[in-house]
Amino acid sequence: MRPYYKNVKMVRRTRVMWGSWRVWQPRLVFWIGAVMIGVVSVGFARAADHAYHLFEMMRQSSAWSPFLPLVLTPLGFMLCSYLSTRWFPNTQGSGIPQAIAARHLHDVESQHRLLNLRVATGKVLITIIGLFCGASIGREGPTAQVGASIMIQTARWGKMIQTRGLIVAGSAAGISAAFNTPLAGIVFAIEEMSRAYESRANGLVVSAIILSGLAAIGLAGNYTYFGQASAIAIKPEEWVAVFVCGIGGGLLGALFSLYSLKAARRIKRWAQAAPIKRMALFAGACGLAVAVIGIVFGGATFGTGYEQARTVIEGGSISPVFFIGKLAATFLSMASGIPGGLFAPSLSVGAAFGSTIADVLGVSIGLGAILGMAGYFAGVVQSPMTAFVIILEMTDNHDGIITLMATSMLGYIASRLISREPLYHGLSRAYLADSIKFQRARNREVDEQDRASIGEMREETRRYDEKGGV
Repeated sequence: MRPYYKNVKMVRRTRVMWGSWRVWQPRLVFWIGAVMIGVVSVGFARAADHAYHLFEMMRQSSAWSPFLPLVLTPLGFMLCSYLSTRWFPNTQGSGIPQAIAARHLHDVESQHRLLNLRVATGKVLITIIGLFCGASIGREGPTAQVGASIMIQTARWGKMIQTRGLIVAGSAAGISAAFNTPLAGIVFAIEEMSRAYESRANGLVVSAIILSGLAAIGLAGNYTYFGQASAIAIKPEEWVAVFVCGIGGGLLGALFSLYSLKAARRIKRWAQAAPIKRMALFAGACGLAVAVIGIVFGGATFGTGYEQARTVIEGGSISPVFFIGKLAATFLSMASGIPGGLFAPSLSVGAAFGSTIADVLGVSIGLGAILGMAGYFAGVVQSPMTAFVIILEMTDNHDGIITLMATSMLGYIASRLISREPLYHGLSRAYLADSIKFQRARNREVDEQDRASIGEMREETRRYDEKGGV
């Protein structure tokens, strides 16, 4: 029999594990945060869709309304730029680079500058304004930053010390809830956020995705983002489409990624003298160009591009050069610096590119659209696993997994030949550099205060000595 004192120790250990509030408090707070991510994701999605539909109603309401974007879009871009630069710093762009940068920072204060509830609020608000103005942006990347911000805040409430795993979990939960793609959320955490999976974070990631997914399904129902589609390459010409969409889409995505990084760095250097004013003016110019492109393409390049992507996935037809206009509008929207994601617009560009290739080769338009999405998206983000898994879940195309994997890998390999640095990780370097500069400035300020205090103490000592110690 087990000695009595060992039984007592086991009972005490069990009470500590299951009965201590200090053990359960961080868990409960974490679970609440994951549920909050699901609820916020659904609300964000509905508000974003409503804002874009309102823009479309205004644009189509009268004979002169098609030219409304020439005024509304530039002014909206300027407003978004001003708000993000003046009142909500670190909300610019997709949001995934900020989450990646925060994960690499060890200082809690620096992490909190990039991820907090103020940033999350501004991200949601300004992205909705951008869609109301016709920007070619998505809400999925911003949802990742919002999810990470919520998790960071729950860590503060729950008094959690380790936050890097929570950043990964929150970002993955945001992506999963935004697309209703739980597997893609896990793969995104492994491949894009961490680039090296930590075994300690796997439980956090899976738990966050499950809880946020349950909350999202409870509010929005269980759905497939693009409906059900089939993409299986069987015939020789269909395998030719796999190679063309993979390599061509990867090269196109690499060019977008490469020039996006170059533009971001040059624009930041140019705007340093007067960041608020210059970025607002540049955003206005980008908005005007986006409006002109939208008018030329009959309004098809505005917004996320979801409707156009779904049209070609279901076998419908659109303009064979639509992908060029959508790529240009997405590039300008990103270069402007306004908050907004790349996932949905990139999928739209890829689907349109693939449909054009399919039309030339004489294969199924739906097959070409899905292959184009896989190749182009893998080329942009250089994350082939995330690309094929997210498209697999968004189209419920489990039979075509080998086809999607082959296309994504071809897109990734082709992209690496042109752009050696993944887009999101390249963009995160600017936020890392700013955080390091901020921390060094704070350290210098503290050192100056310490030196001033030491100087005051020495002066008091000198005066005391001059008075003879009285």
